[in-house]
Amino acid sequence: MEKIRPDVGPKELPPLPDAVDGKVVLRLAPYPSGPLHIGNARAFVLNDAYAKRYHGRLLLVFDDTIGSEDKPLLPEAFDQVKEGLDWAGVEYDEVLYKSDRIPLHYEWAEKLLATGEAYVCECDAETLRKNREAMRACVHRIQDVDETIAMWKAMLAGEYGEGEAVMRLKTDMAHPNPAFRDRVLFRVAVREHPRVGTRYRVWPMLEFSWAVDDALLGVTHVLRGKDLVMEDLMETRIWDILQVERRPRFVHFGILRFKDLELSKSRYRKEIAAGRLTGIDDPRTWTLQSLRRRGIGPAALREFVLSFGLSLNDIEVPAETLYAENRRLIDKDANRYFFVPDPVAIEIAGLPPIERVKAPLHPDFPGRGVREIPAGPKVQVAREDFEKFRGKEVRLKDFCNVVLDHRARFVSMAKKEIPKIQWVTHGVQTHLVMPDGSESRGLSEPLVATLKVDDVVQFERVGFARIDHVSKAEVRAYFAHR
Repeated sequence: MEKIRPDVGPKELPPLPDAVDGKVVLRLAPYPSGPLHIGNARAFVLNDAYAKRYHGRLLLVFDDTIGSEDKPLLPEAFDQVKEGLDWAGVEYDEVLYKSDRIPLHYEWAEKLLATGEAYVCECDAETLRKNREAMRACVHRIQDVDETIAMWKAMLAGEYGEGEAVMRLKTDMAHPNPAFRDRVLFRVAVREHPRVGTRYRVWPMLEFSWAVDDALLGVTHVLRGKDLVMEDLMETRIWDILQVERRPRFVHFGILRFKDLELSKSRYRKEIAAGRLTGIDDPRTWTLQSLRRRGIGPAALREFVLSFGLSLNDIEVPAETLYAENRRLIDKDANRYFFVPDPVAIEIAGLPPIERVKAPLHPDFPGRGVREIPAGPKVQVAREDFEKFRGKEVRLKDFCNVVLDHRARFVSMAKKEIPKIQWVTHGVQTHLVMPDGSESRGLSEPLVATLKVDDVVQFERVGFARIDHVSKAEVRAYFAHR
C-alpha cells in the first residue's frame, strides 16, 4: 500500500481515454443510507474535476434500489447527500433516482430473459454455494425460456416472498472467481421505499441497473474504485448479450484509506440512535457535514484528493495530510486569539500599573490591525502550562515575563527567548469540541464574543477552530487541527 507524506503536492490528472471536449458524461452514484463521508471523497471529487475539465455533464443518480436490511434507505439521506456535495463544490447537472427507472429495468430484464441468457432461480443459499464450488449449473438454468418468463411474471405478481426466487445472469460456471458465477440480477424485497412506497417488490441489483442506465443515459466514462471491477464484468456481459453498441469506458482508481480511522455509516447510525453521537455532524463521524462544522474547507478536501492523482495504488494516509492542506489554505485568513483551557488563577506581584495590552490579529499581516486585551495583576493561565512551568520564568504572550506560581513574581516587560503561554484576566466562557467528541472548557479573551458563526480562527498554542455558536454567556467552537 502506497504511503503518502503529509506535505505531498497536487498531481495533474491524466486525460480520460477517448474523451471529447463538451461530450463527456459522468455520473455519481450515492447509495442514500446516510450522508457522504470523507471515504467517498475520491469518487465525487474526481468525477467533478473531469466533468469541469472536459466541459461535460455530471449526473447525480441516487442508487436507491432496496438492498440488504442492514443498509436501509433513509428518507433524510437524499438531502444530506446533496447538502454535502453542494458544500464540496460539486456541480451536478441533473438529479435522477433509480426508483423512478424501475419500469425501464423491467423492460431490459425481459429482453434478457428472452435471449435465454438469464433465468429465475429458486435455489436456497446452501444449494447455490455447493453448485458454485462444484462449478455445476442448477436445475433452473436449463429450463426453457417460456418457463423462465412465467416464473419472472410470478415474481412481479407477488407469488414469491423474500429469498424464494431471484433472477440470475448466465455466466461461465468455471469462472475463476466463484462470485461471478451466475450472479443475481433481481431479487424480491418486500419493504417500503421512502420515495415509491410499496409500488415494487422486485428490485434490480446495482450491476444490472447500471448496465441499463449507463447505456440509456449516455454515460461516456465510469470512474470507480478498482474494488468494483466485478461490476465492469457484469455490465459488459449484459451489453454483449443485448448488443449494446454505445458503452462507457471504465476508469479505475485505488482505495483511499485513513490511518486509524473507521468509516462506517451503519456504525455511526447506530451510535446516533443510542445517543452516543450528537448527530451526522458529530466530528467522530467524518461526514462532510462534520468536516464543515470543524472548519475544514471544501477547497482543502478537493486539493487533498487531487494530490493523489488517478492512481491504481491503494493509499493509506494520516488525517494530518488533510489538515496540512487545510492549514495552508486557512492560515492567512485566521485571526489569532487567546483561549485558556481549564484555567488556573494567579496573581502577579510587583506588576507595574497596566490595564491593557495590544497584540496583532495576525503576526504575518500587521496591516490587519491589533486587538486589545484587558491586562492586570490577576490572570488566568492553562492548568497544563501552570503545572509544567510552575516555578520557572515564562512570558505571558504580548504582556510580561513572570516566575509562574499562584502568586507569580513579575520579572520584566522585555521580550526574552523563554517559553510563551497564553492568558486572560477575564473573558468569555468557551467550549471547544474536540475531534474525539470531548470538550475542552475554559476562557477566551473578551473579543472572541464579537466573532460570528462560521468564523475560522486560531486559538494561539491550541489550534484552528470554527466558531459554531456565540452568545453573551458563552462561545462554542469546533477544533479543526493544530
